[in-house]
Parts: sequence; C-alpha cells; structure tokens
Amino acid sequence: MQSMGLDSQGYIEREGSLGRIPRAFRPVVATARDRVLDVFGARLHSAYLYGSIPRGTARVGRSDLDLLLALREEPTNADRADARTIEEALDKEFQQIDGAGVLLVSRAGALSELERYDLGWFVACLCTPLAGEDLAEYLPRYRPDSLLARETNGDLALFLSRWRERIAEATAEVGAGDSDEAARPLVRSISRHLVRTGFTLVMPRWNGWTSDLHEMAEVFGRYYPERAAELRAAAVAAYEPTGGLAVLRSYVDDLGPWLAEEYARVHGIKEPRP
Repeated sequence: MQSMGLDSQGYIEREGSLGRIPRAFRPVVATARDRVLDVFGARLHSAYLYGSIPRGTARVGRSDLDLLLALREEPTNADRADARTIEEALDKEFQQIDGAGVLLVSRAGALSELERYDLGWFVACLCTPLAGEDLAEYLPRYRPDSLLARETNGDLALFLSRWRERIAEATAEVGAGDSDEAARPLVRSISRHLVRTGFTLVMPRWNGWTSDLHEMAEVFGRYYPERAAELRAAAVAAYEPTGGLAVLRSYVDDLGPWLAEEYARVHGIKEPRP
C-alpha cells in the first residue's frame, strides 16, 4: 500500500504544480514571475513558488504568496532590498494575497552538502519551478526518515530564545489593549513552526508526508495523545491566529521546550550552521 505523499518506491513526491494554481491567483503569479525576472535579471538562477498557492489550497484574501529565488551568487544586501521592494509591491497591488514573501538563497548553498537534507530537500520536494533551471535535477530523492527529520526541524531549541525576544519586543511596543492584535503575525508563524516540527518528529514512524497543518497535528496526536490537543489548537491558530500573548507564552514556556527536548532525544540535533 502506497503511503501518503510518497511514490511507489517510498520517496517523497514533489508537491504543487503551476497547473494547480487557483484561477484567482494566476495574475499574481504571472506578475511576480515577470517582476523577479526584470529585477534580478542575470543574477537569477531559478525561481520557485511554494506554499498553498501551487498546492491549490490558497484562500483569496487570506493566503500569502511565497517565492524562493536561487541566485547565481550569495545574496547581497542590495538583493535583499530588491526582494523587499517586490514583496511590498505585490502585496499592495493584489488584494488576493495577504502579504508576499521572497526568500533568497544561492545556487551553491542550495546544492551544498550541509543543506542537502534541509534547503535542498525543501527545493526538491516543496518548491514548484517558476523560472530558470530546476535545481532538483542535481539533488537526491528523499525518504521520510530520521535523517530528514533531524536536518529539517532539529534546531527548535535555537528558535525558542529568538521567539522570546520577539514576544518581549511585541509586548513593549504596544499598549495592553492592542497586544493580542499585534501578536497575531507571531502566533501565526510560531504555530506553523511548532505544528511542522511536531509532525516531523513522528514522520518516520508514520512513513509519509503532508503539508496540511491539520493533518500534521492529527498524525502527531496518534503518537503523543497527551499533547494532541495542544498541537491541534496550534494548527487552528496557524490559519486563524487568536489568543495573542497568552498563547505565545504557552508556546515558549511549555510546548516548545518539551518538543525541542523530545526531538533531540528521538532524532538528535541538527548539524550546526555557520
């Protein structure tokens, strides 16, 4: 029996395609592609879509546009400024999307040995080619094993301290009455990160792949029923962020530290990056 998200040989199938882009988002993608090619020109090696739009699950006015650009050289500050300009322009021009994100990497970095089971896997399995030569041609096939689990999300402990700093900054910047609203972007991003980490913790045992956050939480709950309700709630918050600072504190004081410790115990710690 073929497992969820795997091909007949047990490798993770590449998700998403240009053919799955919902009609409402096609003008956004076409403009994004033209803008990227115009701005980066010969610096660009290849461009990719990822997230809900190429998976065909995007919601008008609620989903963001996610782009990954592989440059021929290491991204510079000027490149990052150009990326921010593209993000802001797309978000302003198209009401269909709730923000745009442009992630910059280098060709060499994506194909490096260090990134083979993190960024390389991400490009090969979760990114849909939009322009240029597909780097997946130079990358291996991937199975949902412990090595992949360790190298994708085995660094949660590093994120916890950063999140605490961001929560403190968000608390300091706004009045008490506005704190929950100001926390919404953080609730959304951290909820997503925790759900995906919880899923990859159990991914080798489940032996499959999915990008649906609700399904990720359900799969996690089969193996850790005592924490199932927390991850289900995080999956809901990832789509509809509520709870504000109270939820964020529960993440960094309870769920996050437990998950980081259990992850390290089961899969080990991700190879350190420079």
